[in-house]
Amino acid sequence: MEAFANIISASLVAIFVQNSIFERALGINVLLYASRKRENLLGFFIAITYVTTISSAIIWNFDRLFAQNEYYYIFMPILYVAVVSIVYVVSLIVIWRFFPKLFKALKKYVHLSVFNCSVIGALFLSSQQGESIFSYIGYGFGTGIGFLLAAYLLYIAVKRLNSPLVPAAFRGFPVMIVYVGILSLALYAFAGYSTAAM
Repeated sequence: MEAFANIISASLVAIFVQNSIFERALGINVLLYASRKRENLLGFFIAITYVTTISSAIIWNFDRLFAQNEYYYIFMPILYVAVVSIVYVVSLIVIWRFFPKLFKALKKYVHLSVFNCSVIGALFLSSQQGESIFSYIGYGFGTGIGFLLAAYLLYIAVKRLNSPLVPAAFRGFPVMIVYVGILSLALYAFAGYSTAAM
């Protein structure tokens, strides 16, 4: 029961308080692509959640082994990219070999969703905040859900943000970034931060 509580609590922190999109602006370019079509949302969510959850569980082992090494922080990013790459390649081979229909459906999402800043950011968040393997898994799982939340909030606003009422100079990418910034400020306040603490 304690393991489940750790996973849930770490997931909630990763979704709302430490959301990789709204808190750190990681993966904005992939977010903008994913939010264009409703069918993209599910594919990106599945791929990001799967890779961040599995990779976080693997990274827990490396963090436990090498945390005492004073130079570990130098090699962490390289290790994160290597772990994500291995999970990516092995998963693609297994899906391609045993589930060819699923492979055709996922192949347009998997490349963009696996190699983006929000995945690497999830691993850093796990290393900084996680204590047990369950909290690592929770942060990985929560990052995927947080990405889905951010992509859905952007998806439902796309038509309104690109309406003729928005000045032509701001339509498209500029208004999307402003919108994400406003949502970031709202979630920042939701997390309980205040200017008095700064």
